[in-house]
Amino acid sequence: MTHQPPIAGIFVPNMVPLDDRGQIHDSELRRYIDWLIAKGVHGLYPNGSTSEFVRFTPEERRRIIEITVEQAAGRVPVLAGAAEANVKETLATCEYYHSLGVRAVAIVSPIYYRLSPDNIYAYFAEIASRTPVDVTVYNMPMLTSPIDVPTVVRLAEEFPKIIAIKDSSGDISQMMRLISTIRPRRPDFAFLTGWDTALVPMLMLGCDGGTNASAGVVPEITRALYDAARQGRWDDARRWQYRVLQYVDALFYAADFPEGFRIGAAARGFHMGQSRQPLSPRQTDSLSHLAHTIETLLREDGFESEREPSLVAGDTAATTSDRAVVQRVVQEVLQVLTTRQS
Repeated sequence: MTHQPPIAGIFVPNMVPLDDRGQIHDSELRRYIDWLIAKGVHGLYPNGSTSEFVRFTPEERRRIIEITVEQAAGRVPVLAGAAEANVKETLATCEYYHSLGVRAVAIVSPIYYRLSPDNIYAYFAEIASRTPVDVTVYNMPMLTSPIDVPTVVRLAEEFPKIIAIKDSSGDISQMMRLISTIRPRRPDFAFLTGWDTALVPMLMLGCDGGTNASAGVVPEITRALYDAARQGRWDDARRWQYRVLQYVDALFYAADFPEGFRIGAAARGFHMGQSRQPLSPRQTDSLSHLAHTIETLLREDGFESEREPSLVAGDTAATTSDRAVVQRVVQEVLQVLTTRQS
């Protein structure tokens, strides 16, 4: 059996840039992936909640994974979101992503219908008994049926193909119960937190890493936080955790999730394009204020904007300040949003 890298570290649920027609911006997505890897993320997590997977067609979701795997080129593992409308389609997706070479897939509990724990177990059991690729169970109680501790324990004990849980509940006591119950029986089982503002406490209690939306905007900070925690430098880790809190509070609460993170990525110099979700004038205005807030935070941390080659090639004004570049890119995004409202 081929050795598989562990599911550990910071996996980034990256946004997907869109072009002027609202289609996947292939080259910009590739540039964004290269940048994230260069900044130290341990893995990529496309087709997650922050990646807005429900706003893409099944064919587009497959294309996103194709681009991600190809561009990552084995530099970091890919944890691919594989949730579809039903078991049959989800299994077909698992098979296809396996053929592409993803490390594992992440599958959320079925959306729309509220399911009992028994039926959540039945859903994952059906997938785990037939999938060719390793599975990460994704608990997202804010948007789907919650997966309780007994169900996760049962799945971990009965199905070797289920190798991890990504828990986005933010419930520290629940994570402790999961780790203390499963790890003695499945030392290979990985625990990831999707709750950015509790990353340090979760790592301290035994988590292997996280799938953190803030890593798509400030991967330097989430990597520094993770490294400090792993090295036992808890004062440094705590300092970075408070900084993550400031970014997340700005990005998460400025508008409906995950619109703020699209603005955040734009502030780092990427052309994210217009969201597929129509925005109200109030939300658009909030995002405009967010752009200024994020610029300020980035400037305080000394982070530069990534210039797109087409913006500076042959440009005699290539010495423009980083702040001006940030403003230019963000204003392009906001102009598109505002135009839609007029």
